[in-house]
Amino acid sequence: MTPLYARHQRTTLAIATAVAAGALLATGLTTGVANARPATTAGVNTQHLAAAPLALSTAARASLFKDAQAAATETARQIGLGAKEKLIVKDVVKDADGTVHTRYERTYAGLPVLGGDLVVHASKSGRTEGVTRATNAAIKVASLRPRLAVAKAEKTAVSAARTLGSAQSTSDGARKVIWAGSGKPVLAYETVVGGFQDDGTPSRLHVVTDAATGKKLFQHQDVETASTGTGKSLYSGTVSLSTTKSGSSYQLNDTTRGGHLTYNKSHSSSTSKGTLFTDSDNVWGTGQASSSSTDQTAAVDAAYGAQETWDFYKNTFGRSGIKDDGTAAYSRVHYGSQYENAFWDDDCFCMTYGDGSGNNHPLTSLDVAGHEMSHGVTANTAGLDYSDESGGLNEATSDIMGTGVEFYANNSSDKGDYLIGEKIDLNGDGTPLRYMDKPSKDGGSADYWSSGVGDLDVHYSSGVANHFFYLLSEGSGAKTINGVSYNSPTYNGSKVTGIGRDKALQIWYKALTTYFTSSTNYKSARTGTLSAAKDLYGSTSTEYKTVAAAWTAVNVS
Repeated sequence: MTPLYARHQRTTLAIATAVAAGALLATGLTTGVANARPATTAGVNTQHLAAAPLALSTAARASLFKDAQAAATETARQIGLGAKEKLIVKDVVKDADGTVHTRYERTYAGLPVLGGDLVVHASKSGRTEGVTRATNAAIKVASLRPRLAVAKAEKTAVSAARTLGSAQSTSDGARKVIWAGSGKPVLAYETVVGGFQDDGTPSRLHVVTDAATGKKLFQHQDVETASTGTGKSLYSGTVSLSTTKSGSSYQLNDTTRGGHLTYNKSHSSSTSKGTLFTDSDNVWGTGQASSSSTDQTAAVDAAYGAQETWDFYKNTFGRSGIKDDGTAAYSRVHYGSQYENAFWDDDCFCMTYGDGSGNNHPLTSLDVAGHEMSHGVTANTAGLDYSDESGGLNEATSDIMGTGVEFYANNSSDKGDYLIGEKIDLNGDGTPLRYMDKPSKDGGSADYWSSGVGDLDVHYSSGVANHFFYLLSEGSGAKTINGVSYNSPTYNGSKVTGIGRDKALQIWYKALTTYFTSSTNYKSARTGTLSAAKDLYGSTSTEYKTVAAAWTAVNVS
C-alpha cells in the first residue's frame, strides 16, 4: 500500500500509488509502432481528431472486449508467443480513425506472468501495426515445480512487511507466478501481507520470491496514495454538489457520475466503508475546519473533487470513470486519528482521506483528489510498476492529471497552478509539496534524469516527468500564471517554447493509455509520448518536435 506522502527528514508530499499484481516490470520496449496518419486536410489539422479515442458505449466496449478475447489465441500466435502462453484482455481503446489498441496481460502454462503485459496496435482493417511490450524476453521455464516451500516464501514476505511497519505475523496467502520483471523469466511465488504501515496507512504488500532460490525479486504496495445541493468546502469555496434525496433527507450520492458515494469513517481506520453522509436541508458543511468526526466540510471537498475529476476525464478525454465503464469509485473521509495522508486502493476501488494534524487539516484539496483518482486510471491502463523509474512516472502521471483537474475546475478559490498540494500545508510553513517548473525546490525531487534517478524514492524521481510536462505546456524561463511566478530551467541551457497545457495533456493521456506498459522507464516514456504526438499531430508537427525538445531539456534523450 502506498500513502499520499512519505516521511523523510523534511516532510514532503509523496502522493503515491502502486499497481495491482500482474503489472510489474523494469524496462519498456516498443516494436513496430503504428504508422502515422494523414496530418492535414484542406489546411485543417485533422490528425488530432483521427487519433483521438472514441467515447464508447457500454455495449460497444463490451463487444470490443469480447472480439479481442475471442481472437486472443490467434493474436498470440501472430505476435510470436509460445504455445504455453495465453493473452487476457485488460483494456481496449478505439481511435476515431478505427485504430484499436488492445492491452493484454499474459499467462504461461496457466500461471500469471508478472511483467508480461503488452499492447497490440491494429488498423481499422484489423492488421497488426505494432506491439508495445513490457519485456522482449522469451517466457520459457524448465519446470513448474517449485524447490522452495511456500512457507519460506511467506516468511520472506512477512519479514519485508515488518520492515515497513506491519505487525502482521502471517501472510494473506501466496500463489505461483512467472516473474518476468527483470532478467530471465523464472518461476516464483507472489505473497501478499496485510496490516498497516508505520504511519497508519493500510498495507497490502506484494512480495515476489524466486521459487528455486528463495531470493526476494521484487516488492510493491497495492494501496495507492490521494438533486443539486450546496456545499461549503474548506479549500474550494461554496460549490454545487449532485446529491440524492432519500425520504426526508439527502445523501452524498452523485447518481449523475456513476453513483459516487462519500462515506464518513469517523476517525476509524477499519477496512469498512463507514457511514454514508446524509443531511436534512441539502446544504452541506460550514467552510471551516473542524476536528469533529461528524464534520461535513471534508466530505464536501472530497465529493466536489470526485465530480470535477469525473468531468475532467469525461470532457477532456471522453473517459467515463476510472475504468471507463461508467462506474464511479467512492470516497472515505475522517480516516484514522490525525492521519496525515490520503491513498487510493484499487482493491476497494476507493479514495481515502485523513484529517491531518489535530484532525482539522483534511487532505481533501482539489488537486489531491484528482491525483488520487488518477492513480486508479493508471492502474486500469498502463499499470505503471511502483518502483524504479516507472514508479516515478506513475507518481508524475497523478501530479499531471491532478493539475489538469485543478485547471479544468476553474475555481476562483483554488485557481489552477503547477504546484502540488499547495492548499493542505503538510509542510506546516505554507509551501507546496511539489513544484513542476523546478521540482528540486521541494528539497528532494530531481529536475533532470540521471543514471541514478531510479534509485530515488518514486515521489522524488517523479520530478523528471513533472518538469518535462511543465516545459511541454508552458516552456522554459520566467512566467506568471494565475498570479503564481515560475522560472523553469533546462539541463542543456536550451529555450523551450510550450505547446499549451491542453495539447500536453492529450499527448500524455494517449501515451499512458496506448503506449506505456508496466515497465515504462524515462527513455521509453520519451518514445511513447513521441508516438502519441505523431498519432495526434504528425511527425513533422511543432507538437512532436516540442515533445522531443522538452525531454532533451530534462536530459532524457
